[in-house]
Amino acid sequence: MIAVALIVLLVVGLSWSILKQPQRFEVRAGDSAVNNSLNAGDNKFDQSKVSPLSGVPCQNYQRRPVAVMISSDEVARPLSGLTSADLVVEMPVLLGGITRMMAVFACDLPEEIGSIRSARHDFIPLAQGWDAIYAHWGGSHFALDQLSKKVIDDLDALANPYSVFYRKNTIAKPHNGFTSGERLLKTIDSIGFRQTANLSGYLHQPTTENNDHLDGVGVLSIGYPGISKVEFKYDPTINKYWRWRDKAKELDRNNLEQVAAAAIVVVRAQSRYLEDQYNDVALDGQGQCEVYQNGKRQDCLWQKDRGDAKSQIRFTNSVGQDIKFVPGQMWIEIIEPDREVSWTTE
Repeated sequence: MIAVALIVLLVVGLSWSILKQPQRFEVRAGDSAVNNSLNAGDNKFDQSKVSPLSGVPCQNYQRRPVAVMISSDEVARPLSGLTSADLVVEMPVLLGGITRMMAVFACDLPEEIGSIRSARHDFIPLAQGWDAIYAHWGGSHFALDQLSKKVIDDLDALANPYSVFYRKNTIAKPHNGFTSGERLLKTIDSIGFRQTANLSGYLHQPTTENNDHLDGVGVLSIGYPGISKVEFKYDPTINKYWRWRDKAKELDRNNLEQVAAAAIVVVRAQSRYLEDQYNDVALDGQGQCEVYQNGKRQDCLWQKDRGDAKSQIRFTNSVGQDIKFVPGQMWIEIIEPDREVSWTTE
């Protein structure tokens, strides 16, 4: 009898311990199996609680995004944290030359993010439009001039408040700068930055609309020069686009998974040389763009209000309506108008 009583107490104790655990609901951006389950009513999760950037349900849907400048250099690959981003922007930082990326995290802040590179002024208004906290390692004087005016809440590794950034001795400088989700959250809280998001985000398609997609494979080729050339290979079995760079898979060092986008926007924008290693990309006003999702191509118009750096870049169709995106990770690829972009299907 004593043994039975002990077993009963043990079971009750374990059950109470489990119930006391905080319930976490984490969804990987673009996880179609989870999204289908949620839309089918198999889970009680509130469908209004989705990331305004990715359209994916998550606990942290109201959390202010963090936009992190990330290297695009070959020596820094594979990068850490890309599969966890809600949205990623890539654009040239040299006229006709190499690119740099800005990964925007809202739903999920991963265990490691990097390699982190310097701020470039072209990225700042995009981060402002998404109400993001901007994380970077120093910057061009064009960018630092803007940041000195406090146009955006930012975290600079050169000041390194609360040791939010660190270097890894196993990687050569300047590609060994990293941060983590835990460090970012602690530092943001310690500094006292506002943590609740104030952004409109994007419209997203119901999962039922995603059934109307290309049955075959497709390849989107984006003509960045040399080793910066990007391909997205559409996989109809998961309705996503696997990302490749310089004919190699784009992997995330954190989990060794290949990056997969649910939607890609190719933005055409003029670029001009400024000085030394810096150029300027014209991202105010409007211009032509293309959306790739569901294995299909759609012409669009990008718009960002002139004179209002805090306005969100928008994407509209031929009749001026905001485009609805497939829920999941979005990539915005900004490229000069004369560069080749091709889409082929089988």
